[in-house]
Amino acid sequence: MGNVSLHQFLVIYSWFPLATLLLFLMLIARFYQKFSGQRMYFWLFLVPLVGFGATAVRYASIDAAKGDLLAAVASAASGGMLLWLVLHLYRRMLLHKS
Repeated sequence: MGNVSLHQFLVIYSWFPLATLLLFLMLIARFYQKFSGQRMYFWLFLVPLVGFGATAVRYASIDAAKGDLLAAVASAASGGMLLWLVLHLYRRMLLHKS
């Protein structure tokens, strides 16, 4: 197994634990929306999931030494949206006063 194929394997398969975590967060948001009646936008957790998946595929398909502007922008956008979603979930669940 060469360095390139090991790099591709690690990039692609590192996405699966991230996808599991994002789906778990989505289920938490869905559960909270169902029982609290507040709008949680749980379906938006799929957008960073797809964005990080596209980034992983893009990074696995190029040379590891070269940078890729498109993958970096997709990763930053997915991370920013995930940050907003997690902060929204945090504010609604822990800081909301009844």
